[in-house]
Amino acid sequence: MKFGLHFGSRGVAGEPDSLKAIAQKAEVLGYEHFGMSDHVIVATEVDSAYPYSETGKFFAQDTGISLEQVTALSFVASATERIRLLTSVMVLPHRHPVLAAKMLSTVDVLSKGRLTAGVGVGWMAEEIALLGGPPFKDRARASDEYIAGFRELWTAQAPVQTGEFAAFDNLLFAPKPAQPRGLPVWVGGESKGARRRAARLGDGWYPVSANPRQPFDTPELYGAGLAEVRATAEADGRDPQSVSGALLAIYCRVGEEQEGREGGRLCFTGSASAIVDDIGRAQDRGLQHFLIGGDGGDLQETEDRLEKFATDVMSQF
Repeated sequence: MKFGLHFGSRGVAGEPDSLKAIAQKAEVLGYEHFGMSDHVIVATEVDSAYPYSETGKFFAQDTGISLEQVTALSFVASATERIRLLTSVMVLPHRHPVLAAKMLSTVDVLSKGRLTAGVGVGWMAEEIALLGGPPFKDRARASDEYIAGFRELWTAQAPVQTGEFAAFDNLLFAPKPAQPRGLPVWVGGESKGARRRAARLGDGWYPVSANPRQPFDTPELYGAGLAEVRATAEADGRDPQSVSGALLAIYCRVGEEQEGREGGRLCFTGSASAIVDDIGRAQDRGLQHFLIGGDGGDLQETEDRLEKFATDVMSQF
């Protein structure tokens, strides 16, 4: 089992000194992944429903503060030597596909092959429109073309793609990523479409456990979802084991139990022994990468949270 962290690109992770400190602390503690979220801007009027809250209200709409994700990860790359960097996740319609491919490739080169591209189709129609992305209703089809375009640009000596949303020819794309096969692509999302995308195009499936409408917040639910992804991959002629199993349980904390959807304890919360058992049962069902939310109220709280989880949970695997 490999463990990782997800940070919003604001707060403790939005200041240079604290971002450097927590990245270096995470590396020393043995975390495998350091992920950062993606909001380039936040619209002042948002009617789109945020999928990870019961109310649909987006928690970060208060100030709009957010570092640009890939640029921030390049800063983390310069401050670390071993920990893998993760876009958690990059919203594909936010950026022109050739530019996004180059940004990701650049960080991979500068980090000496440490970047994983977590990707998703996005949920905020207003943000995608403000950034000049494809029509919101077409974002899934566009995202499929973007992923295919990334792989073509990262590996082909004379990249060519003909598509409705990602088309290019007559260009040189260099340097290629430091990873010879290009960056691993983890497809985020909980919907059936996201699971199909992971099966067809991904090197990993990376849902968030806490989607109240499509939850994967127990080992059993996650295992069933991953089994479906891998069965779809196999039916499509792919090796099902080539799709890694990852999960972001952003609320995971060692300490007080949180209440689950049907009462009782919410999985991945409570005592260290309970969380270890939860992760172990998910591991038995195919989970390979378990990520938690790292953000604390300040630097000390964040570092304490990282250390406690590493000491009490990670050390048991």
